[in-house]
Amino acid sequence: MRILLIEDNRRLNHELKMSLVDEGYAVDMAFEGVEGQALAEAMSYDALILDIVLPGKDGLAVCRELRHKHINTPILLLTARDTIADRVRGLDSGADDYLVKPFALSELLARLRALLRRNGKEKSAVLRVGDLSVDPATHIVERSGQRIDLTPRLFTLLEYLMRHPDQVLTREMIANHIWNYEFSGTLNAVEVCMRRLRHQIDEAFPTKMLETVRGVGYRLRRPVS
Repeated sequence: MRILLIEDNRRLNHELKMSLVDEGYAVDMAFEGVEGQALAEAMSYDALILDIVLPGKDGLAVCRELRHKHINTPILLLTARDTIADRVRGLDSGADDYLVKPFALSELLARLRALLRRNGKEKSAVLRVGDLSVDPATHIVERSGQRIDLTPRLFTLLEYLMRHPDQVLTREMIANHIWNYEFSGTLNAVEVCMRRLRHQIDEAFPTKMLETVRGVGYRLRRPVS
């Protein structure tokens, strides 16, 4: 999952980025409103974490303009303002959720997971395709009751596939979701990750779920019952 973090406090921005990366997210950063809005308009993100008080253009204005341009990416607002009126203004600007500083990282992660579920087809906490299950909160992966340990990168890749079962995802789509825009590698990195993931979730099981669509990309196929 790819996140855009717009926060002018550079220390907090970097700390949040590192925490999100540790959770398996790909994170792009911006430090002021105009820059953040430009990224949100130019790139595809699964969610935005947006501070309200920003230099250049405040977060509420960024949020309103993104919604006016029909960019419906889930937005989690961050602010030190905690009155009811402030929360109402934030939500009325088009935000999906609101988190008051200071906050616990665990709460931010939980709210982010809730936004991603709300925006996707899968609404339950645990993603399931056939006998394969993925818990985004605990990072537990199981197939046929057997625990599978994945690196954060492979977990992110599998979660992305699980949220789009039976859909062909191109190499470009996958790269854009599991690496940030500073990634300087090649699409061969996607192929390497897919080989490693296939080895872990398919090799020991009679029914193969990961498919290569030649010349296009990859698909996680639901087993035929």
